[in-house]
Amino acid sequence: MSVGSPDGPATAGGGADQPPPARTITIVLADDHEVVRAGLRLLLEAEPGFTVVGEAGDVSQTERRVAAHRPGVLVLDVNMPDGSSIPAIPRLRAASPGTRIVVLTMQSDHELAREALRAGAIGFVLKEAAREELIQAVRLAADGRTYLNPELGAKLATVPTEPEDAPDNLSPRELEVLRLLASGHTNGEIATQLFLSVRTVESHRAHIQQKTQKGSRAELVAYARDNGLL
Repeated sequence: MSVGSPDGPATAGGGADQPPPARTITIVLADDHEVVRAGLRLLLEAEPGFTVVGEAGDVSQTERRVAAHRPGVLVLDVNMPDGSSIPAIPRLRAASPGTRIVVLTMQSDHELAREALRAGAIGFVLKEAAREELIQAVRLAADGRTYLNPELGAKLATVPTEPEDAPDNLSPRELEVLRLLASGHTNGEIATQLFLSVRTVESHRAHIQQKTQKGSRAELVAYARDNGLL
């Protein structure tokens, strides 16, 4: 007979030492090609903790699936039979605020990536990318972290945005560092992209945090998005 402890009933096999159950990431797939969806389902469901709970072939169906399932992550193609899915992103987020959106497309266009991120997507992956890239994007999205194709992220960091006045007196170099940070790059990756030392990147990051009064990466991502830097 097991004996209860002051903190609660005992469990068989020493439950206190058992690892916590793995989190399940629920996913809806939206792509107008059934064969693409089938391949994505096989790829994603081969990963521990990934479960595809719904599929959609156009924008209106995507909105219905997201509202019904409220998945952790929506993998969303851009070109649908009833038009671009980008304008639907704000509606999708409003219908299911807890759903993170990862755009998956064949279009290697940094302006499209900027548009998707501004609309509320948290990831942007190219269909030609390796499978590991999509898996990483889904995992990061589920944690509320941004993933952007590295090549497009580098372009976004160096192409000037329309606003001419930098917010909070950020320098041009600080804007580049902030864009790369908001795109999901590490300090080491930023150093490589901008031909700087990691120590210099860390110094720029500290100045950015001081000027913007934003301490965490999530706050910096939101700040960059709100100020049109993505």
